[in-house]
Amino acid sequence: MKLVILAAGMGSRFGGLKQMEPMDEYGNFILDYSIYDAIRAGFDSVVFIIKREHLDIFRETIGKRVEPLIKTEYAFQELTDLPKPYVCPKDREKPWGTAHAILAARDLIDDDFIIINGDDYYGKETYEVATEYLRSLKPGSEGRYANVAFRVSNTLAENGSVKRGICFYDGSRLLTKMIESSVERKENGDIIATPLDTNLEPFKCDPNQLVSMNLFIFTKDIIQKLMEKFPEFLKDNVNNSKAEYLIPEVVSQLVNGGKASLELLETPSVWYGVTYREDKPAVVKALKALTDKGLYKKGLY
Repeated sequence: MKLVILAAGMGSRFGGLKQMEPMDEYGNFILDYSIYDAIRAGFDSVVFIIKREHLDIFRETIGKRVEPLIKTEYAFQELTDLPKPYVCPKDREKPWGTAHAILAARDLIDDDFIIINGDDYYGKETYEVATEYLRSLKPGSEGRYANVAFRVSNTLAENGSVKRGICFYDGSRLLTKMIESSVERKENGDIIATPLDTNLEPFKCDPNQLVSMNLFIFTKDIIQKLMEKFPEFLKDNVNNSKAEYLIPEVVSQLVNGGKASLELLETPSVWYGVTYREDKPAVVKALKALTDKGLYKKGLY
C-alpha cells in the first residue's frame, strides 16, 4: 500500500519549512510519526512530494531514518509542470495546489493510495481506518474514494483559525458537499466556520461535525481525472497568482457530476499540527505524552 505525502507547501503562516521542525528530543518530525504509524498499519511504500531544492535536506534527515524501513521515493512539484499550451507566469511563486502536487507523482503511482499533509499528525487509528478501506476495495475499482474525517473539535489550533473542509453527507456517509472554511473556537466556546467562498455566510459547527484533514483514499483512476480537469482550471486561473488547483474542489466536482463517490470514514484520533509557530510547544507536549503512555517507542527508530 502506498502513502503519498504532500510536503511542498511554503509554510508561510508557520514562518519556515515546518515539515523539517523537530518535535521531540530525538530530532524527529511530525512526518516521522506519520510514517511510523503508516508502517505499522501495513503501508510498504511512501512518496514524498517536495520542492526539488529540498531534496538534500529530506534525504539527510527523514529519508535517512525511513529508507531502511519502507520503500521511499521522491517527486517534485514544480511551477513549470503544466500541460501545453500553458506556461507558468514569471511572477508566480505559490505552488499550484494539492491536486497539482499529486500530479507531480503521477509516474510513481500505479495502484490505489492515500494522501496526507506532511505537517499534520493524524494518529495511529487513522491509518488503521485507511488500511481497512484500501483492503476492502476490489481490484480495478474506479471512482471509489474515501476521506478519513475528524470531529472538528479534535482539529482546532490554540493560536488562530485553521482551514478545514466541512463535510456534509447522506445516510450512507457518502459525501454530498464539502465547504472549505476557516474554523476557530470563539471566546464563548462556539466553533464557527467561515467559508472561503465569500458568497456563503459563516455558520456554527457542532463539536462532532466531520471535517476533512486532507487524508484522502483514492483509487488510481484519480490521476487521469486530475489530468483531464487541470486544463479547465488553468483556462480560468493561469494568470491568477493566488489560485490553487485543490483536491477537495476537484473531488466535489467529480461527486456532483456523478463520476465518483466519496465515503466518509470517521477516526477517533486527535489532530496535532503546527499551523503557527506558537503551536509547536503543544505538539511537542502531546507527542511526549503519547510516548510516555507507550504508544510510541522512544526515538521511534
